[in-house]
Amino acid sequence: MIEALIFDFDGVLVDSMHLHARAWKMAFAEAGMEFDERKIYGMEGANDNGIIEMVTKDADTEMYSDIFASVPARKHELFNVDDVRIFDGMDIFLRDHRDDVLLAVVSGSDRTAVEKMMQRFFPDTFNVIVSGCDVIRGKPHPDPYNRAIEELGVCKENCVVVENASLGVEAAKKAGLFCIGLPTYVDSAQLDHADLVLKDHSELVTYLKEVLE
Repeated sequence: MIEALIFDFDGVLVDSMHLHARAWKMAFAEAGMEFDERKIYGMEGANDNGIIEMVTKDADTEMYSDIFASVPARKHELFNVDDVRIFDGMDIFLRDHRDDVLLAVVSGSDRTAVEKMMQRFFPDTFNVIVSGCDVIRGKPHPDPYNRAIEELGVCKENCVVVENASLGVEAAKKAGLFCIGLPTYVDSAQLDHADLVLKDHSELVTYLKEVLE
């Protein structure tokens, strides 16, 4: 019996990763660090601190001592919520099934951005929201999913997670959860540590409807 569906946000419910990547690239560039924005796609799912740590791991940390505060703040300013679009079918599915199952979002993005997009696309739909700001250790650590399970008050074996990023799948599996991989922005082979990999949102909606029957 499925009691809860837990969704990553960016790349699963909304098409926004290109906007996040562009904003990160611009914020880092203003701080004196240049890199291909495609690098951010490999870090998808991590919270702000996680992304900073991965980007600066080979850099002169003394030179970038204030980057943990300045770059995320600037990135949030540059990220344009108005350009985000919802993936086809997700709003209808959630609207039709929000009374049948508990719903949660576990995102690496900051809470302000997530709540703005939730209010715009999915008002009064989700029971629990865990953002990147709500845990110290973000994905690939299990902490965000463990927090969601605790707030939902359900057993892990009765939950299904949907993730589109390798770090997110890793976090869900470390938390002991059944995880569906959705290769929105990456090759499906990068998600092969998920329990099940589906090809697109249409196949996802069909699958979720079946498991809720």
